[in-house]
Amino acid sequence: MKAAVIDEHGGKGSIRIELNFPDPEPGPEDVVVKVGATSLNYHDIFTRNGMPGIQVPMPCIMGLDFAGEIVETGAEVPGWKTGDRVLIDPVDRVGPGGLIGEMWHGGLAEYCKVPAHHLVPLPPSVSYQQASCLPVAYGTALRMMYTIGEIQKGDKVLILGASGGVGTCAVQLAKRAGCEVIACASTQEKLDRLKALGADHLINYIEEDFVKWVYRTFGKPNRRRFDNGVDGVVNFTGGDTWVPSLKVLHRSGKVLTCGATAGFAPVEDLRYIWSYELRILGANGWMREELETLIGLVQDGGLVPTIHKTLPLEEVNEAFRLLEDREVFGKVVLLP
Repeated sequence: MKAAVIDEHGGKGSIRIELNFPDPEPGPEDVVVKVGATSLNYHDIFTRNGMPGIQVPMPCIMGLDFAGEIVETGAEVPGWKTGDRVLIDPVDRVGPGGLIGEMWHGGLAEYCKVPAHHLVPLPPSVSYQQASCLPVAYGTALRMMYTIGEIQKGDKVLILGASGGVGTCAVQLAKRAGCEVIACASTQEKLDRLKALGADHLINYIEEDFVKWVYRTFGKPNRRRFDNGVDGVVNFTGGDTWVPSLKVLHRSGKVLTCGATAGFAPVEDLRYIWSYELRILGANGWMREELETLIGLVQDGGLVPTIHKTLPLEEVNEAFRLLEDREVFGKVVLLP
């Protein structure tokens, strides 16, 4: 089969296309899925580059997020049959742990062997491309915004990194909940597209300090009162944005976080946390029921996965470059 393979960790351009990679053979509790579409995440970049303390088996086929059709089933697989459309939950919830697309071959290939407990049924009305956007970015966003964050109608929510996979989903989920959304991005083109997704306010963080913008627009928070500022900040960038995120929250406000793409060890100012009674809420991935909720939202039209570009598998290195150079609005999808 055709597959995008790494034999060792490396940087840009280090993924090779192999045309005769061995076809997967299912074990008794596995199925073989013909991949319909795979979307990229920053985790795939981390896997390609190598992560301290994580020993990735080589050769490695990356691709955590993918959907497709079952073409073969193992002898002990109940409830699934050839032709079933499925989304893959890459997290191993009942086995030894690890991720498909990291510890086991993933979706950047024509076919993938998958233990049956990773399968989520996919209705015909949800395309493979749409489904491939859901687990890592959208599942995390749903858990962060709804399950953990419990955002409410009328909340003012500021979203940093709003143009990426998690961010574009967070904007849609916040609008769906009836929030007033402030979206931050680095270019006018991205801001225009965020407006089309429903963002109420737009900030180019390259040109404008978002703290000053919030103070000017909603007032400077006062630790004696529960007004001014914003109700919530979505911050999965970390780094230099962390303390400014604390400064724009009113008393009892909350930071919602699921990552730290700009640095996981920022300078901290604990005074804001106790004096404003702030809540720092972390979300780590998703649960199976959240993927089922997302599929239902897409099926009903309540959520539209934002796809920046669809490329053939042969252009996998270009797809990684687009993501790594932050040229992407939403998700990049690869087709085998």
